Amino acid sequence: MMQLLEKTRRFLWLFVELGFLTILSVILIYLMLGENSGVFVTSVAGNVTKFAGEMPPPSLIGIGVILAIIYLVMQRLR
Repeated sequence: MMQLLEKTRRFLWLFVELGFLTILSVILIYLMLGENSGVFVTSVAGNVTKFAGEMPPPSLIGIGVILAIIYLVMQRLR
């Protein structure tokens, strides 16, 4: 049972990494091509900037602290 949970966790984490890499790639394409990069790329970039613009700074700081704690715990467990 634990092996199944571990495989599922790895698969889901791989899926999250793939999605994050896709978003970063689309943002990079937008930064290189600008407004001429296409409808999909422009809409993704617009959504990301809108999300980042509407997040209050304390929330961004909190997310950063949580990510740093997760990173440090993962480094300790290895």
